[in-house]
Amino acid sequence: MNPTTHVTTSLRRQGQMTAEAAQAAVDAACRRLRLPTMRAVIDEAVRTAERDQLSYTGFLAEVLLAEVDDRDRRASLRRVKGAGFPRPKWLADFDFEANPEINPAVIHTLAQGEWIRRGEPLCLIGDSGTGKSHLLIALGTAAAEQGYRVKFTLATKLVNELIEAADDKQLARTIARYGRVDLLLIDELGYMELDRRGAELLFQVLTEREEKASVAIASNQAFSGWTTTFTDPRLCAAIVDRLTFNGTIIHTGTGSYRKAHPSSTHHLTPAPPNKPPRRGQIKLTQPTTVARGQGEPPSAAERCGHEPPARRKATSRSWNPLGCTVRRGARSGRSGRPAAAGPPPGCRPGSGSAGRSGRP
Repeated sequence: MNPTTHVTTSLRRQGQMTAEAAQAAVDAACRRLRLPTMRAVIDEAVRTAERDQLSYTGFLAEVLLAEVDDRDRRASLRRVKGAGFPRPKWLADFDFEANPEINPAVIHTLAQGEWIRRGEPLCLIGDSGTGKSHLLIALGTAAAEQGYRVKFTLATKLVNELIEAADDKQLARTIARYGRVDLLLIDELGYMELDRRGAELLFQVLTEREEKASVAIASNQAFSGWTTTFTDPRLCAAIVDRLTFNGTIIHTGTGSYRKAHPSSTHHLTPAPPNKPPRRGQIKLTQPTTVARGQGEPPSAAERCGHEPPARRKATSRSWNPLGCTVRRGARSGRSGRPAAAGPPPGCRPGSGSAGRSGRP
């Protein structure tokens, strides 16, 4: 037998506390009780209470309501995030004027969530681009903000998950998980053909939720064309029956919003062509070369047709002041022959080895 837990009704007083000690005690208590919002607003609440001369009960109500409101907000954000929406959509962003087939009064009535409380289904039927997915996500977001547990999925993704669960002998657990949410949103039903096994698994999910929890679907085909998605006519009729019994059917029409409002095309401006380097400017490219301006005469090394110093590699060659490349060990002092052919007209001899030896 479990012992009865009694709640104490007496206050613990440790004598007169200073303002600093009281503030530290409140901060420590808020941390222990996990009241982050109260801890954050306590200073402002004290100043407001002193300015407005609130009673002790009024001050306590202010800080407690602040904590409750923030917890509700954070819980709402968690439910919206946990629903698995592919992108954020809200009813305030839907353009009802662009699609006169959709009645705004019906959509706003559905946004109140009474049909979810009653466990009724919802079907959005229309061509691609008529706002089915937008409405499906927006209504699901509104339901999650009201406290309902919502799950969004694609029809093919749901079927694949059910098949994998059946192969892993986890089908019952997966169907029960989808049966616990208050609103199941299935998008793109009818875009791809489902085999008999996939259709039967989807039928089990719908049967688990029949008249107990709401299902909302979006399809680009009318019910008469669902025989191309569900190849078994009897299974197709059973699925349609479960999705339409006591449900709401909204036809979104055939006019595509994307075609009527094409997005603006962004043209990329081509980069300006590379300007030729100015005279004497070094252009840093790979490999690094020394650029010569237009009209500048070639250097002595270029007229000789030999490798300039800037492009010299770590080889056994060396550079002499004449602008010609010779091999080590083949200089005039060792071989007794000229180090290289004489420079062409225009090359001025320097003070290299040839100049020191006195040979041409």
